[in-house]
Amino acid sequence: MVISSPLAFSVWSPGTLLRVSGEDAATFLQGQFTNDLRDVPYGTGVYGLWLNQKGKVLADSFVLPGEAAGEFLVLSYFCPVATLRARLEAYIIADDVVLEDLTMAWTGVSVLGPGAGEWLRKQPRAGRSFPGRRQIEENREWIFPSTALAEVRAQLAGIREVDAAELATRRIHAEIPVVPADIGPGDLPGEGALESAAISYIKGCYLGQEVMARLKSMGQVRRRLRRVRGTGPLPTLPATLWQGEQRVGDLRSVSAVDGGYEGLAMISLVTFKAGAGLALAAGASETAAVIAAEP
Repeated sequence: MVISSPLAFSVWSPGTLLRVSGEDAATFLQGQFTNDLRDVPYGTGVYGLWLNQKGKVLADSFVLPGEAAGEFLVLSYFCPVATLRARLEAYIIADDVVLEDLTMAWTGVSVLGPGAGEWLRKQPRAGRSFPGRRQIEENREWIFPSTALAEVRAQLAGIREVDAAELATRRIHAEIPVVPADIGPGDLPGEGALESAAISYIKGCYLGQEVMARLKSMGQVRRRLRRVRGTGPLPTLPATLWQGEQRVGDLRSVSAVDGGYEGLAMISLVTFKAGAGLALAAGASETAAVIAAEP
């Protein structure tokens, strides 16, 4: 008899999955990644960013310790492997670092809900698992060679499968940005509220670190990613947001909810008027609002 579970799951394909190895792999990645990779236990992962010299976000990823000492897996939900690989290769000068592309050969499953980690610990399974970034509640990612997908689906029997649209709804409700759709090469990490999740201020130097340190000690960002709610059909993205004749932001991702949509928008902290609504055209009627006291 199949017993139903309060958990849910969703199958996904990575945007990037690279195996990074070589004698200098650890020091190379530590000098490029925004988060601290020292002493990361096997079975976990560290989330962080890959920046340019101006501190703008080129890509994000998890970095997981590999099977062998000095080996790592670099995994991104959505960033194309060509982008992330080019970012890494641009700074491999005399380093003993080898990149192997596993993107097309591996598959992921998000296990969603309280008890996801415990459920995975009880399963004899191929691949790796680590904490994910899909929703407010607990979720774990399970990655494995794609040849094991049928076996994995058999183990998931009795658990409700959710599609990519529901996964996006959960993410947007949790105000978790997607890179590069919500935060990208024109944006700073702080504009997506990624400081606590993705930035270490004590690890030492990495590309873009001086900008991050300066913003932390001296300045504030002038824009911020905020959740918005609107009525009517899903807007075509990207969509400009207005208050009267004043452009105040851009809607960058969106998901259908009862009676309309929710999305993540980059809102100007300079021009936005708290308490006023938002429109999708200059001078148009207000059909959306920021879900916050102020951005």
